[in-house]
Amino acid sequence: MPRGQKSKRRAREKRRQTRQARAKTPTQVLEGAEAIAAEEGELSSAHPVLEDSPQNELAAETPSTSTEPQEIPSNTTGAASGTDSNEGASKQDEKSSESTKTLESFRRDPLNKKVVLLVQFLLKKYQSKEPITKADMLRLVIKKYKMHFNEILRRASEHMELAFGIDLKEVDPVRHSYALVSKLDLSLDGMANEENLPKTGLLMIVLGVIFMKGNCAPEEAIWEVMNMMGVYADKKHLIYGEPKKVITEDLVQLKYLEYRQVSDSDPPRYELLWGPRAHAETSKMKVLEFLAKIYDTVPSAFPVWYEEALRDEEERAQARAAARARIAMTVHSRAVASSSSHIK
Repeated sequence: MPRGQKSKRRAREKRRQTRQARAKTPTQVLEGAEAIAAEEGELSSAHPVLEDSPQNELAAETPSTSTEPQEIPSNTTGAASGTDSNEGASKQDEKSSESTKTLESFRRDPLNKKVVLLVQFLLKKYQSKEPITKADMLRLVIKKYKMHFNEILRRASEHMELAFGIDLKEVDPVRHSYALVSKLDLSLDGMANEENLPKTGLLMIVLGVIFMKGNCAPEEAIWEVMNMMGVYADKKHLIYGEPKKVITEDLVQLKYLEYRQVSDSDPPRYELLWGPRAHAETSKMKVLEFLAKIYDTVPSAFPVWYEEALRDEEERAQARAAARARIAMTVHSRAVASSSSHIK
């Protein structure tokens, strides 16, 4: 094999190994961060998000052990619905064992502590709507780890996006200032507060499952995906609190989700759809981009859903254009009527 091809092959393999090395399950990341906070005696159970202690800010990454996109599973079990079945207990025990092994490796990496601190710092800035600068991050959080700033910022940005649905964007490359932008249009009230902030990341995942299930997902399918992430219906979560209540009550009341009983189901079964606010504040393409980020790939890697998302974008653009045309016509009509009245 020519030397150039060998070099390219080695480079591709190295990139693949790097992606795999970075891949962690949400349980591993969350429990690793919790271990650091617990060691320092600063973990609070009252409000796991946005407490005074920076160590309380914990973030999740979703599983990504391959660059190949993975299909949302459809088979359901007792564990998927959060019941107390033996299978569910066994799966949770397995995840607990895996997480225990991860704690030591998490503790051994000093950068992880800085990632947790930086996520806390960024979330407080987001809440107070204060400017974010590289200088402040270095001075207040990174300190002696300045040489590792880019890596710490990268990890913290991924945590912000996948756990809280917030993007960190550099708005001024010269002054190195940043802005935090929610993946939802939070111009409406109800989500842009401390209590609801963690629900954004969870909501994006649920919206993605619904989209990939044909825009209407059985509740069991939601919980199967949640279980893969270490989130269970009957178990309080470090970031999301009571997941079943968040998904089937809180987000329903906020009109981001619709939760309804399946017709003629006995015993009753339930399904979820996008609510009116989800349609208004996000799009299928944004949700697909979020899912692609989870699987370390691009939206076009999901061709069927990508085509549907493109059609949705086109329909939205046409609807916006029609709305602008109606507004322009209304303004023109009023201007003509006003001119006519002045002439008379």
